[in-house]
This record gives sequence, C-alpha cells and structure tokens, in this order.
Amino acid sequence: MRAIAYQTPQPITAETALVDIELPTPAPLGRDLLVEIKAVSVNPVDTKLRGKAPPPEGEWRVLGFDAAGIVKAVGPDVTLFKPGDAVFYAGSIDRPGTNAEFHLVDERIVGRKPASLDFAAAAALPLTAITAWEMLFDRLKVRDGVPGAANAILIVGGAGGVGSIAVQLARNLTDLTVIATASRPETAAWVKELGAHHVVDHSKPLAAEVAALGIGAPAFVFSTTNTTEHLPAIVEAIAPQGRFGLIDDPATLDVMPFKRKAVSTHWELMFTRPLFHTPDMIEQHNLLNAVSQLVDDGKIRTTLAETLGTINAENLRKAHALIESGRTRGKLVLEGF
Repeated sequence: MRAIAYQTPQPITAETALVDIELPTPAPLGRDLLVEIKAVSVNPVDTKLRGKAPPPEGEWRVLGFDAAGIVKAVGPDVTLFKPGDAVFYAGSIDRPGTNAEFHLVDERIVGRKPASLDFAAAAALPLTAITAWEMLFDRLKVRDGVPGAANAILIVGGAGGVGSIAVQLARNLTDLTVIATASRPETAAWVKELGAHHVVDHSKPLAAEVAALGIGAPAFVFSTTNTTEHLPAIVEAIAPQGRFGLIDDPATLDVMPFKRKAVSTHWELMFTRPLFHTPDMIEQHNLLNAVSQLVDDGKIRTTLAETLGTINAENLRKAHALIESGRTRGKLVLEGF
C-alpha cells in the first residue's frame, strides 16, 4: 500500500522530511478495523512528532491521526462495525498513522461518519471534536456551575482547530456564554460565525478585554494555545473556584498563582483513553457518534478550511509548513490517493 513516512526528524523544508513509500497492507486482529483511507486532516501533533520523534533504527514512522474512510475488513472480536461502513476517527499515538491507503484502528475509538458530509469534511472533525468534548464535559465539567461565577467560558485560541469545535459544542450543548479570543478580522469573523457570543483580542491585555464585557468573571477558561503567554491574564480573569483547562505543551507551568482563587487545573490529551486502554475507552466511540448526529442535525458544522489535494508527501509537507506557521484557521485536509 502507498504511505507517507519519515526515518529522521527534520525541518519540514527538507525534501526527505516526509516521503512517499510502499508498505505491506496490515491485517486486523482483535477489535481492529481495517479502514481504506479516503481523507485525512493534519494537526499540530503531526508536526511535533515529525520534528522530534525518530522511529526505531531502519524503520519508517507513518504519521496521521484524523481520518475518514470505509471499513474493508474487521477483526474477530469486532461488534460495532462491518465491512462497507463509512467511519471517522482520530487513531492512537502509539500505532502507525493514517497517512496510508489502509489503516488499523480499534473500533472503540471510531464513530459513524456524518451522512451529510463528504469524506474530506468529515476527516476535519475527529481529533479536535474529541479533544474539545473531553475537555468541556469530562475535565472542566462545564455543566456543573461555579458558585458566584459568570456562567461563561473563555476559549483562548477560538479560531484554531480545537477552538472552532469547542465554540460550537459550548454554544449548542450548554447554556454558557461563550467568549472566544481572536486577533485578526478574519478569525474574529470565523468564531462569531461558529456561535461565540463575544470575541476578544488576545493580542491586547486579555483580562481587561474580558472585564470590559461586563458579564463578570468566567467560571471556566479553556486555553488551546500559548498558555504560558496568557497565564497571568487567565489568573486575573477567571472566577474564584473556577476551572482552568489546557491542551498545549508549555515547557513549564507555574500554577501557584491559582492557589489564592482555588482554581483547579485540568489537562486534556485525547490519546489518553486509547493509550492506556482505559475501561471507558468506548466513550470516544460514543462521543464521535454524538458529534456525527449533531452534524447531521445541522447543530454543528465541519471546521474544514482548505483541501490541499491528494494524500502524498508533497502535499503533506505543505500542510505541515502551514500548521507550523501558526496562522491557520480551521482544519487542513488531504483527500484520496
């Protein structure tokens, strides 16, 4: 089967940072599905791994997590899907990735593809939807209010891949006032279109921007990017006894300033359930099916921003470079081989 991979971590400007190769088609065992990949999207985790995670000596590392495709074969223990089913999912960080014609994935982290979306639009959703859903409902528990706080959430980086889904989920599944940050006219317009009640500029003093809204200190803050830079403003803005969550990778994180307000800190990594095969691993199957239904019901929309062509090394290098620029909005997708 065709695949795109690397052997040595390199800058994306190197021609061999990602290359086209041939690999054997894998066979499904246990609860695995063998999926024929129709479309993939690219996430920051792809660029981080490509830049620092070498495969074992002499082997290839295939990246890619988000995917949409067709089930071609199933393992002997599969009960949730059958060959011919259209699916979407985000894979697991400890297995070969989706940048290949065929891919193995545990059925417990796979959902039914939204019937109203084509494969490209569906591939944009899984990783960011799982991340946003788990943060909002499993980590921050936003349906449980904070006494005395504004029933509001501040989403830092509202126009990015995760922020774009978090805005929609918070607006459609909760009664929270949704405040999103954006610093450019086009990204501000994007998050307003997705349902944010208010947009504030994170290039300005953020706590003052939030206070100027006049709604009070938000109960929840979800930081998707540049947490170290924004942390002092978040400490100032969040309500006493509020809940703070983050998904990026600061070199260090000093949470001591939260002590005076008794603010709790929550990490989200959507790979945790499949990595550790947690007893509730199937919740990713359930939430993806819920997202699929929300899409088909017209409640939320794909965050596909641009399709960059077919799935090959040249186009994936372009996608990685765009992600590393830090100026994308929504998701970048590649479709077909």
